[in-house]
Amino acid sequence: MLKFTASHEWARLQADGALAVGISAQGQSMLGDMVFVELPAIGRKVVAGEACAVVESVKAASDVHAPVGGTIIAVNAQLSDSPEDLNNTPYASWIFTLQADNLADLDGLMDEAHYLATLA
Repeated sequence: MLKFTASHEWARLQADGALAVGISAQGQSMLGDMVFVELPAIGRKVVAGEACAVVESVKAASDVHAPVGGTIIAVNAQLSDSPEDLNNTPYASWIFTLQADNLADLDGLMDEAHYLATLA
């Protein structure tokens, strides 16, 4: 199940307990064609809402925020060569994975219905 932030990030709890994080379909649509992704450093500690990656499109550059606090444990290096994956498959193209400090913090994020309602 996906959870969403007001700043258009999504988070998906994986089988190993880590969170995959990416940009929602609506978020990437507003930005336009992606041309560059700056990935965070593996091992970096982040707090909820902290800017920890950057995506750049033909329209603008935008920060990607951590949906919850934790430690970056992996990055999607494929995006360095294919940033357009964020446009083509936004819910399959994760940017980084995060080991959350507290998985209960996911309860503070929006479910899909609530997120879509905020866009209306």
